[in-house]
Formats: sequence, structure tokens, C-alpha cells
Amino acid sequence: MSSLPVNASYNKLQAFVVAEVWQNSVTREHSLHAAQSFSPNQVICSFTAATTLSHPTYLTVQTTLHTHITLSPFYLQYINHSCAPNVFFDTKGMQLISLTAIQPGDELTYFYPSTEWDLQQPFNCHCGAKNCLKLIKSAAHFSPMQLKKYRLSNFILEQLKLHVRKKL
Repeated sequence: MSSLPVNASYNKLQAFVVAEVWQNSVTREHSLHAAQSFSPNQVICSFTAATTLSHPTYLTVQTTLHTHITLSPFYLQYINHSCAPNVFFDTKGMQLISLTAIQPGDELTYFYPSTEWDLQQPFNCHCGAKNCLKLIKSAAHFSPMQLKKYRLSNFILEQLKLHVRKKL
């Protein structure tokens, strides 16, 4: 375990080379936090598909229209959503990439619609970002203009192109 200071409302559950799993002692929710510094566009780690499903679940990342994967290493499942994300799942290169400078202890967050065309269930967002979208649905429910400011997986970019063509 690293010697990083931990906010009193969090308990550090597990530590890995690149990240630590923390649990909020009040809400019992898990989150993933950086164990080291990362520069923008740096590969944090590679990942693989632990399992492949034809439907979405709470813990999957969508890679094609009918392919949803659980992640290995397993601790990546603890990356929560934010409308101001600091990481991106590159599902083509199978790498987790930093979008911003990240310091030890920073929570790792990603924009769920960046990979999810078919999100299992919409949810109210409480990320606190200045530009919070409030209700998070799959990418199919956002306009290309809303998604333009986010880094999107190749799969989501392809789906957006297909749906724009259909409207023409």
C-alpha cells in the first residue's frame, strides 16, 4: 500500500501499481484513485476482456453493437462516471489513457457515453462538474454537439456517423 494521505471518509481497500480501490465509509461506494502521477495522453494501463457478453450490465464496457466486456484487470470496474472525465477507455487499443494531468490520490473518472451506445440504465449524475449533464444516458441519446467535447471510442464515433447518415 502507498503512503498517500486518505480522506477520513474513505478507506483504502486495495492497492495496485497504478491505482487504489477506495470505499466511502458513509455511502459504501467504491472508487478508483491514482497511485502515481500521469501526464495527459499517457497510457495508464492496458486491459483485456475478462468476459464478453451480448448485452450490457452495470460492469461492462461496450466495444461493438452487441459486444460488452467486463474488464481485466478487475479493479478498472471501479472507475466512476464524470461529466469532466480524466481518463478514457480506448477500446480499440485496449488501453486506459489519461485525458488530463492526474496526481496520486485523484479519483479516476470517465464519461460513460464515451463507450456506451446502449447503456444498461440511465442515472442521475452528481459529479459536480461545472458542465454536468445531470441525466446520463447512452451516447445514442445525446446530440453530436453535446458529445463533441468528449473523447469517444471508435465504436461510438462509427455509430454517430451511421445515425447522421440515416437522418439525411
